[in-house]
Amino acid sequence: MHGYEMIQELDNRTGGIWRPSPGSVYPTLQLLEDEGLITSETSEGRKRFTLTDAGREEAAKATETPWAQYADDDTLSTVNEFRKASFGVMNAVGQVGFSGSDEQRARALELLDETRRKLYAILAEGDAE
Repeated sequence: MHGYEMIQELDNRTGGIWRPSPGSVYPTLQLLEDEGLITSETSEGRKRFTLTDAGREEAAKATETPWAQYADDDTLSTVNEFRKASFGVMNAVGQVGFSGSDEQRARALELLDETRRKLYAILAEGDAE
């Protein structure tokens, strides 16, 4: 795979919980190549990476993937719901901020401040379980 494919694959495998940035992926790939765990080949303008024999041995030692803890868990679904809701709110905030009147922006700021306080109040209640 090339680096961007790896980023997409990690995003897919973790259900969007972990989408590493190119700024973290490409230096890591360079380090792995320097250590002889992967090789690279440029084809069609893209640098593709492949595990070496030493890399396969190291990969075989890794018994659990970082996202395995979410595989049979409702956590992944909950995180995705929070993510979608957060992005939806941010889109609405952006539209009010750019297109709303002064009065609408003022009302939106009051609502955001109230929402922030209520969210912290939920945490202050402690664990209800």
